[in-house]
Amino acid sequence: MTGSWLVVDGFPRERRQIMNGPMLNAYPDSIGGTLKDILDILEMPEFANVFESFYILPSIFNTDLDRGFSVIDYGLNEQLASEDDLRRLKALGIRLKLDFILNHASVLSKEFQDIIKNGQDSEYKDFFINWNTFWEGCGEMGPEGYIIPEKRYTERMFFRKPGLPILMVRFPDGTEVPYWNTFYQEVIYRKVDEQDLMAAGGMQYFTAQKLAERINRQLGEGIAPKDMDFTGFETWRDDCIGHLEANRRYLGQMDLNIKSPLVWEHYERTLRQLADYGANIVRLDAFAYAPKEPGEKNFLNEPGTWELLEKVRQLADKYQVSLLPEIHAGYEEKIYELVAGKGYMTYDFFLPGLMIYAIEHQDGEVLVRWAKELYEKQIRTVNMLGCHDGIPLLDLKGFLKEEQIQELISVIVSRGGYVKDLHGQKNVYYQVNATYYSALGEDDKKMLFARAVQMFMPGKPQVWYLDLFAGKNDHAAVERAGAGGHKEINRTNLSLDQIRERLSDEVVTEQLRLLRFRNTSEAFGPDAKLTIEQEGAVVKFIWESRGKRAVLAADFAELSYTVSEETI
Repeated sequence: MTGSWLVVDGFPRERRQIMNGPMLNAYPDSIGGTLKDILDILEMPEFANVFESFYILPSIFNTDLDRGFSVIDYGLNEQLASEDDLRRLKALGIRLKLDFILNHASVLSKEFQDIIKNGQDSEYKDFFINWNTFWEGCGEMGPEGYIIPEKRYTERMFFRKPGLPILMVRFPDGTEVPYWNTFYQEVIYRKVDEQDLMAAGGMQYFTAQKLAERINRQLGEGIAPKDMDFTGFETWRDDCIGHLEANRRYLGQMDLNIKSPLVWEHYERTLRQLADYGANIVRLDAFAYAPKEPGEKNFLNEPGTWELLEKVRQLADKYQVSLLPEIHAGYEEKIYELVAGKGYMTYDFFLPGLMIYAIEHQDGEVLVRWAKELYEKQIRTVNMLGCHDGIPLLDLKGFLKEEQIQELISVIVSRGGYVKDLHGQKNVYYQVNATYYSALGEDDKKMLFARAVQMFMPGKPQVWYLDLFAGKNDHAAVERAGAGGHKEINRTNLSLDQIRERLSDEVVTEQLRLLRFRNTSEAFGPDAKLTIEQEGAVVKFIWESRGKRAVLAADFAELSYTVSEETI
């Protein structure tokens, strides 16, 4: 099953690591349950010299929703991680990549909670985007208390969900203020008891008891207070609705107002904090939604997006942090090239789909074409196979033909994957949710071949923990998660015993061997030269640097490979 090797394996721990070597990718609780458990695994001899860096997903912070991407604050999640864990990581010589969410923060953040508590008197009232202030003069006030922009301002705008992206927030004086909310939101009405209603409406105990039962039943049915049936209790309708509204709670991610000086103080404070944790790469999540102007498209606005990035980079430079902007867009739009041309690393969201396509067609032509473009245009990337999200498809538009993409979707879905449509729009695909191992038909030979080719593609290779251990689609996790839980198919937490058991599997040990080679061969230095030779189904990737040459001869017909290294 494994490839042929013409090099000596078993590199000692002290052998030099290459700074663009492989990067582990996991949640802090993906293995064992805490970051400490992952460190215990990384300190095992089997993992010596395997990873140069570690991308820890943002549930390492104090977060609530979206498995970490709704940040309350950037303090460490005390249940999952500690500063001692980060010191251990540094002692292993493993560098750190962390997330910074530029566009939004949790409603539970101190800033938003201060708005709810103090209303117009809050020092943070402009920290988030007041919808009516933003759209003043661009539309008419609607019956619900928010401005409805004129069509000429919104016809080009891209929204992540149906309707206008608004969360109505109740201030202490009872006024309702709309705030911009691009992503998730939930309004929670708390159940009432007899004493609540007696205090709210001055009613007798027995009346309050009967009314509380009716209100709580309707809350359980998802009925909003203003739509509740108060037949027989009309006298107390307004008092009860007022009580429910005054005590409602929120969940969600609120958009930050990048025109506020307080937001820029938050940006700098966060970058400093991440650098203090040891981060040398910071992934900028949802950055393209942050710049907003009336009439602009609300995603990747120009020049606002690039002005934002430049200002953030100036802050990051103070703390010696490299930025990795995260953005999905079709190949035909050339956004990846634009980002790279401005001096940033960019994600190679094309490789996951192209790899599967090449393997299934037993033809490496698409990978050769892509590798040559990356190398010739000097586009610095972080590449991957699987990740915490799905396998990207939107990105392939313009590189593969539409029928080729549809074929790719069909293959992965036939193996148990789920199609993620673009923000609820049917037939406008975005990604397929599946483990990479299952997307390859749970075939060890294909998994190892894909990993070997990834190690020789341009870019810094990122490795999803579940791929490394040949994780399969977890349909039970999707069912447990309910609506919107499709991503759980590829997020199964592994126990320490499971890891130890799988360390004897060839599909794991050979991946570790490939990763170690990629991490320690000086042929992959930052100044390395890439040559690609193709003869029939066999593609040779040849890297040369610092007097070393590393060669992968990948046979796409046989799905076999040979790895060699020599001094030149």
